[in-house]
Amino acid sequence: MSRRRVLYAWNYVNWGGAQIYFLSIIKLIRKDWDVMMVLPQGTSEEFLGFLDELKVERVFFEYALDKETPANLYGKLLRQARRIRSEISMYKKLRELGTRGSVVHIEAAPWQSWLLLTALVTSGANVFVTLHNFLTDAAWPRRLLWKARMRFLAMLPHFNVFTSNQDGKERFAEYFGTEFSKTIDVTYTAVDPAQIADAAATADRSSQRKALDIPEDAFVILTVGQFIDRKGRWILLDAAKKVLDEVPDALFLWLMPSLPDGRTLSQIEKYGLGDSFRPVLSADVGTNRIEILRFFSVADIFALPSFIEGLPIALLEAMALGIPSVSTNVFAIPEAIKHEQTGLLVESGNPAELSNAVIRLARDPELRKHIAMNGREHVLRSFDENQAARTALQAYEKALESTT
Repeated sequence: MSRRRVLYAWNYVNWGGAQIYFLSIIKLIRKDWDVMMVLPQGTSEEFLGFLDELKVERVFFEYALDKETPANLYGKLLRQARRIRSEISMYKKLRELGTRGSVVHIEAAPWQSWLLLTALVTSGANVFVTLHNFLTDAAWPRRLLWKARMRFLAMLPHFNVFTSNQDGKERFAEYFGTEFSKTIDVTYTAVDPAQIADAAATADRSSQRKALDIPEDAFVILTVGQFIDRKGRWILLDAAKKVLDEVPDALFLWLMPSLPDGRTLSQIEKYGLGDSFRPVLSADVGTNRIEILRFFSVADIFALPSFIEGLPIALLEAMALGIPSVSTNVFAIPEAIKHEQTGLLVESGNPAELSNAVIRLARDPELRKHIAMNGREHVLRSFDENQAARTALQAYEKALESTT
């Protein structure tokens, strides 16, 4: 019996929670399946190192999507042109590898990349997409167009959808239709319990702090992820000013896959935080997932003030490591944080609420201990990547059975 094959593909070069999600599935299936990553040239060397750890093969196509937010109409049109070019390049590479009879699990927005997904289905692929974030607000004509595209895809026989959280499944039902939404499996963004245990057992908080010249008595607030608007970057910096008035030994660290450019650094300087806010490059603290998770031990609390999120992996990892966490009451985050039980929730876009929550945690060690313990138990019980990967594997197998 020939080995089954799955191709994983996306068209941008940075890595984040979506890529960690894919790695969790790969870890389960790589012994019995042929796995190939199809990536754009210029993909993060750090992420390629993660693939090396798992001994995963990859091939590259020529053009990548520019994920920077365009500043004007011309920028938006140029970005769309680049997206189309990168999708054509990715499609050609997938066809070159052979899609018929394979699983193609692709990171692409069905309301936007519907032609690409349609072409892959008609090429004989069993296509899967995972949706992490719900659609942002848009005018009704655009929402109507999105719904029409997604209803069309829902009619295709070998098009399949996962969501990485329950909130997403419920919200996307309106767009895909009631019947199709019943077929959507939730494959949770989740943590690797073995990695968490390893990182917790081997982390050296003092050494991590010493490496960054962080005083032992500093109260460290850690954020992890891309330094972008939807992560609430300016809200955090605004809140930090008030926190420092009340907690002078507070120090804000943001662990990110790429450092801010000069223009962004100039904007950061306007907040007047000085050394109390430090961007930290993830490649500088570790070359593998365990080393990055060990770095979390520098933190006294974790804060993620996002405007738009699915179920962020960094938040789950912080909670699983027993770090008291505060985040925003948006989309799927309340599936992880139950207010004052497993963490603290604040409203998005509200620096005053965020600063008050951070100050409250800084002043109340018993509350920190309470939500840290409950948060750890909740995440390890409810968000285990092994279960999420098994759900994906079962869906892959079912899709292949239907085509043989």
